[in-house]
Order: sequence, then C-alpha cells, then structure tokens
Amino acid sequence: MIQKMQSSRFLLKLTIMMIGGFAFLQVYSIQAILPVLMEHFSASKVQAGLTVGVTVMAVAIISPVMGMFSDAVGRKSLIVICMLLIVFPTALLSISENITQIKLWRFLQGLFVPGVTVVTIAYISEEFPDRLASMLSLYVSGTVLGGFSGRFLIGYLHSIVGWQTGYLIFAGLMLIGVIWAALVLPASKNFVVSGNFRSSLHILRQHIQNPHVLTACALGACVLFSLVSIFTFINLHLADDPYYLSSANLANIFTVYLIGMLITPLTAKLIHNVGIANSLLLAIMSSIIGALITLCSPLWLIIVGLIIMSSGVFISQATTISHISQHVNQGRSLASGLYYMCYYTGGSIGAWVCGISYTYFGWSGVVFTVVLLQIVALNIVFFGIKLAKRTTP
Repeated sequence: MIQKMQSSRFLLKLTIMMIGGFAFLQVYSIQAILPVLMEHFSASKVQAGLTVGVTVMAVAIISPVMGMFSDAVGRKSLIVICMLLIVFPTALLSISENITQIKLWRFLQGLFVPGVTVVTIAYISEEFPDRLASMLSLYVSGTVLGGFSGRFLIGYLHSIVGWQTGYLIFAGLMLIGVIWAALVLPASKNFVVSGNFRSSLHILRQHIQNPHVLTACALGACVLFSLVSIFTFINLHLADDPYYLSSANLANIFTVYLIGMLITPLTAKLIHNVGIANSLLLAIMSSIIGALITLCSPLWLIIVGLIIMSSGVFISQATTISHISQHVNQGRSLASGLYYMCYYTGGSIGAWVCGISYTYFGWSGVVFTVVLLQIVALNIVFFGIKLAKRTTP
C-alpha cells in the first residue's frame, strides 16, 4: 500500500514537471537556429530576435485573460486543451516560406502557452498548499528542462534532418504530452468556480492594489528580459567570428540549462533559510556577475558565465512565483496571469531592445543592457518587498 502511494506521488511529480517541460519546449527552441534562419530567409538581427519576441508577446497579451477564463471554467481540461492547440502551429512552422510566416506561427504558439503555464501554477497552489514551494520548484525545473530540450533538440535535429522536419517531430512530442496529461494529471479537488465576470474584475482590482503582486510582476519582467536577451543573442555572438559554432554546437551551449534544473529545486530550502528578499538579492547578484563574465573571450569562460547567470535567473523565477502564491488567497489563476503578462512583456521588450543593442554595439551592448535591468531588479527587491511588508496588515 505504502509502495503504491509512493509510486503515485512520484508519477504526480513527474507529470507536473512534464507539463512544465512541454509548455516551454516550443517557446525558446528557435533560439538555437537563429543564425540558420537569418541565412535561409535573409533576415536581419532584429527580425531574428523577433521570432522569439512575438511568442513571448503573445503569452503576455493572453495571460490575464486566460487566468480569468480558468477561474471560471476550471483547471485540468483547459491545460490539456491548450497543450493540444500548441501542436498545430508547431507543425505549421515546418512549411514556413518566409520569416513573416515563422513569426505568425510562433505568435499562435504563444497564444496557447498561458493555458498551460498560468493554469498549472493555479492548479498547484490549490491542490498542494502544504507542499507549495516544493511543487512549484518541480514545475519550474520542468520548464527549465523544456527550455533546454527545445533548444538542444532543434539544434541537433537541424543538423540531421533539417529544422522543418524537426518541428514536425516536436508536434508529435507535444501530442504525446497531451495524452499523458489527459490520462495522468488528477482532476481538481479544491477548485472553486469564480462567481461571475464582475467578481473577476473585483479580484483583478484587488490584485492590482496588492503590493506583493506588483513587486513580483515587476521582478518577473526583469527576469525574462534578461533570460531572453542573453540566450537569444549569445547564439549570434557564438556563430560569428572568432567562434563560428554550428547549430549542433550552439545546441550544446544550452546544456547550461540542466544546471538550472538541478539548482531550482533547492530554491525552497534557500527561501526557508534566508527568506524571499535575500534569496532574490543573491539570485540577482549571481545573474549580474554571470552576465559580465560572458564578456570574456575564452569560450569555456563564456559558458561558466552563462551557467552562473542562468542559475540566478531560475532561482529568481522560482522565488517570485512562490512570493506571489504565498500572498494571494483568491483568484490565483488571475494573479498568475498578471504575473506572466509582465514576465513575458519583459521578455518581448528584451528581444527587441537587445536586438537593437546587438546591431549597434555587439555582444557587449546586450550584456550592459541586461546588467542595467538587473540593477533595476535589485532596487525593486530593496524597496518593493519592504514596501509590501509595510503595507500588508
């Protein structure tokens, strides 16, 4: 009996990680083949960056709406349906004839991602309140694994069968994920249907006036701005003189994400030992140091910098999600939607701003732009969290 319970818990944890993984399998995968797309479609650096930016922009736009919709209709069914809807634009990427079509299908992918990400966080908050930090850390680890797998696989698939066939394979993998989630993820037990649209607007107003939510949203924007900027344009930097890395070798660079997957589950212990504010300060300082190290010339030292930088970013993400979950008692999906709107708006702006920085100033322009944002994040932690504590009854 005990063995059966342990097996069931393991399968549940694996499923939560899997959902996070499949949600992010597509979002950043295209980063590994940006140099290939630039050559194939004669695209500029800014256009290449926007193939990442349009996806995160779509996620930002739809996240609050998906949060309100989920609070009204439920959790599991919406997660499964949105995973299924991601399959179609993923398959259509394989027949794209120009960079505009690539951006269109990538935008459609982004529209359905919040139905997985936003709703899964709300699901975890409701179903596992006694294991919130650990379950959220598992979910974030899954997103890290998905982000790595997407970049790693498409880089190698391109070198073997071409990126077009690679995205058809991705569509098949997503379909497997849909079936898995439908069969294994338990139905919600603690979900309470939101009364009506007016009550959702009232909850939305409460969230907007909640300093904890606002602080987490601002930090989320800084987190993804940095992550998208660094891991989009590092590919162009390393594909250029003096490195000339191939798509497969660029895919190998993303193994640094696996370090993040190992570190993220430790976030719960870090928060317990030093608190949320100190955890964020340590994480942000790590991101700044890591980003600056990538300015060095040796490839091995750039990789070390990416490991330090990404680890800090992953800890920041897990900590901000825990912060917002701990300070929201109702309308959790809507709160998650607001967080992800700001989070992905930051990523979309990062892809655009750092595309310009890279065009005019090269890799150093990207790094110093990211460091400036991380300094802003430090100030948000110093003043935002203190203000939130002071104004909370």
